[in-house]
Amino acid sequence: MAAVRRLGELTVANSFAGLPADFYTRLATRPLKAPRVLHANPAAAELLGLDPQVLAQPEFLDVVSGTCPLPGGDTLSAVYSGHQFGVWAGQLGDGRAHLLGEVIGPTGPWELQLKGAGMTPYSRMGDGRAVLRSSVREYLASEAMQGLGIPTTRALALVTADDPVFRETVETAAVVTRMAPSFVRFGSFEHWAANKRPDYLRALADYVIDRHYPACREPAGGDPAAPYVNLLQAVVERTAQLMAAWQVVGFCHGVMNTDNMSILGLTLDYGPYGFMDAFDARHICNHTDTNGRYAWHAQPSVAQWNLIRLASSLRDLVPGDDALRAALGRFEPVLLESMQQRMMAKLGLADWRAGDEQLVDDLWRLMHESHADFTLSFRQLAHAPGLSESPTQRIREDLGTTAGPALTPFVDLFTDRDAAHAWLTRYRERVLAEGRPWQERAEGMLAVNPLYVLRNYLAQQAIDAAKAGDASEIDVLMRLLAHPCVVQPGMERYAAAPPAWANHIEVSCSS
Repeated sequence: MAAVRRLGELTVANSFAGLPADFYTRLATRPLKAPRVLHANPAAAELLGLDPQVLAQPEFLDVVSGTCPLPGGDTLSAVYSGHQFGVWAGQLGDGRAHLLGEVIGPTGPWELQLKGAGMTPYSRMGDGRAVLRSSVREYLASEAMQGLGIPTTRALALVTADDPVFRETVETAAVVTRMAPSFVRFGSFEHWAANKRPDYLRALADYVIDRHYPACREPAGGDPAAPYVNLLQAVVERTAQLMAAWQVVGFCHGVMNTDNMSILGLTLDYGPYGFMDAFDARHICNHTDTNGRYAWHAQPSVAQWNLIRLASSLRDLVPGDDALRAALGRFEPVLLESMQQRMMAKLGLADWRAGDEQLVDDLWRLMHESHADFTLSFRQLAHAPGLSESPTQRIREDLGTTAGPALTPFVDLFTDRDAAHAWLTRYRERVLAEGRPWQERAEGMLAVNPLYVLRNYLAQQAIDAAKAGDASEIDVLMRLLAHPCVVQPGMERYAAAPPAWANHIEVSCSS
């Protein structure tokens, strides 16, 4: 499909709008005053079949700011319900999000959604706006996750304006255009189950299956409930794989409510997220989460809990609980297998052997007790002493610096250097037992262990610059995070351990 140069030339569908009218409310956005594009993402535009030149056109600003509707689109906000922090919250919905329509791109459909474009019937006590602070964080995070190969929504544009938004202080308004094949959530199913509408529940399940999980129709074997059981199992497996992907990069979502869980297994709704600096298995990235429900170590179990809520909502479509339980039973084995595969890659192991689980668990324990830097610990292992014959200059480059000493050596990342030496000796023996060429192991590790991650302090620096109308830090981070494992000369400071002041950054549900 050739790239188009005008938004009006896109192929636009409105499949979600084809569901019964109770699924959403049609309404217009509420434009900001004198909006301006702070940053636009050519990589996301390419998914829509848009030529990058379009991003500089006034009609593009009109659409991504909410000033004008998407040509051919059907603007609406969806209703859903959910459990928040483990408590049933009842009806929720797109309180500050407007679905503009569905663009059929070269690789498939992409729904476009504006976040922060005004109040909706689901805003409850909110104003329907988003602030620049959280919008920059979401814009960067979705593309950072994409660069890491983790399923995620995407970000097309970041718009700002001078409109004041009142939170703890007066902040600047912003709108993020985000993209996903679908924004349907676990809570979308919970909503119709709670409202005792099995007809709507079936309509939603059929919609999701037909558009995103067609394989769930086969083989049905004459059992009308089989497609819905297959759907649950597919979502269980995708969610388990997503949790493994989060865990091995030190990503904390911060607010894993059922209304923030994607039915497609995408990372959805970036709020108080964080990539860990110093590793703490109990790390809580959300300052609002005072009980640590969504701490790093708890994320897989919370995902499983959320899946049980999803399964419960399907009871009207699946008689008896045995089939649903069997589908839920896939979570733990898929999580374990995915974690093993990802840890093998991170540690440069060709296969999983007896004793490897203890080796990995001891590494987590060692990192936790020393609060070692999550990202640098794994990156440094590629050139661990006795396992790499690369010249010093190459090691410096791989570890993010081209002058002076390389980043802190592996054992120096730990307060207990003797324990780190002891673990490293075991690791070295395990690697050498495979007889794998050291170049192959090192190159494989460097290809999966990022050098650049979206640390909170880097995001904060981008926010501070954006407040002054400067998008240069956003631009640098977008380029780095698109290829986080590839060394980029001159970017040494983005690969280094965070400064001391970064420990004082707090993020919460406020936006």
